[in-house]
Amino acid sequence: MTTVRDDSLDVFRGATVAAMILVNNPGTWAHLYAPLAHAGWHGWTLTDLVFPFFLFAVGNALALTTSASQQVSDAEFRRRWLQRTLLIFGIGLLLNAWPRVLWGDIDALRVMGVLQRIALCWAIAALVIRAGGVRAALGTAVVLLVGYWLACIAWGRGADPYSLEGFFGTHLDRWVLGETHLYRGEGVPFDPEGLGSTLPAVAQVLLGYVVAAYWLPRRESAGATLQWVGLGAALVVLGLVGSLIMPINKKIWTSTYVLLTTGLATITLVATWQLLRQHAASRGTPPGWVRRGFTAFGRNALLIFALSGLIPRTLALIRIEEADSTQSIGLLPWTYAEFFSPSFTDPRMSSLAYALATLAVYWFIAAALHRRGWYFKA
Repeated sequence: MTTVRDDSLDVFRGATVAAMILVNNPGTWAHLYAPLAHAGWHGWTLTDLVFPFFLFAVGNALALTTSASQQVSDAEFRRRWLQRTLLIFGIGLLLNAWPRVLWGDIDALRVMGVLQRIALCWAIAALVIRAGGVRAALGTAVVLLVGYWLACIAWGRGADPYSLEGFFGTHLDRWVLGETHLYRGEGVPFDPEGLGSTLPAVAQVLLGYVVAAYWLPRRESAGATLQWVGLGAALVVLGLVGSLIMPINKKIWTSTYVLLTTGLATITLVATWQLLRQHAASRGTPPGWVRRGFTAFGRNALLIFALSGLIPRTLALIRIEEADSTQSIGLLPWTYAEFFSPSFTDPRMSSLAYALATLAVYWFIAAALHRRGWYFKA
């Protein structure tokens, strides 16, 4: 069942990348269906599952490559580890700088971001796994989640350590990175991919590794699916019950948020494998739309995600003058305003249609690369 195993992991990762592109590219941020918008602060929506699912998938991939990586010398491991970490982090930094770097406007360059967090989480997790395998990964994940909870309480400011200004990571980032180099989506210098909240995100990768390392060799045994769905459900319950003490919050990546999303990701991964397994047993191969669609995204996950950030920033350099106005707008906002906005009476549907069209463009890119066997291995 090797093909099914590979397909299930690729499909899971590819679906996550597709969801990331979908929620990051609406026609307008002013009009979104509720599940496609992030929670304001505490709480969660379907959109808030996307990034932790991807980090979980990063851990899954580590479970597939650990055996091979253990065979290389320490020197070769360090070389590959450093190369991959710097490459992914550097691509994320370049995306933050583009296209402002063209005219030297990088004084307020944001240091952190999605790819930067992926790079750091992968790097730390890879070192832990190299040093001690599954037991070290599980133990470190528990220590990080408990330690992060205690750090929030001990170093938090004011009456609420889980508020934007009460969260210790807000002040850590301002001190280490500088206020001018932080995200300002909350109206003040605060980075949702900051240094402090990266620690529980590392635990997410480690738990993804542990789940895959235990589940993959046992997935064919009797009752395996039910057992692992039960484990996922237990983590969900633990996260929900724990939220009475530490609220579920993506923007500061609370420990309860990690438990909830890891549980849901485990259930989703096992269900994906089971569905593909049943289809393979009845028809011989996984569904063609799965293989061509989500698998294409999954095989080039980092490349497609990077392109989804680079292409819009590049196209923003193309300006179109508005009718009866001396002002101009970017090509993509103009496309939305001219073709998508007038096509639907509900602006939320217009925004979603634009996002789906954008997703289709990246699917064609991913599918073309997949057909040619071109894969970006960072």
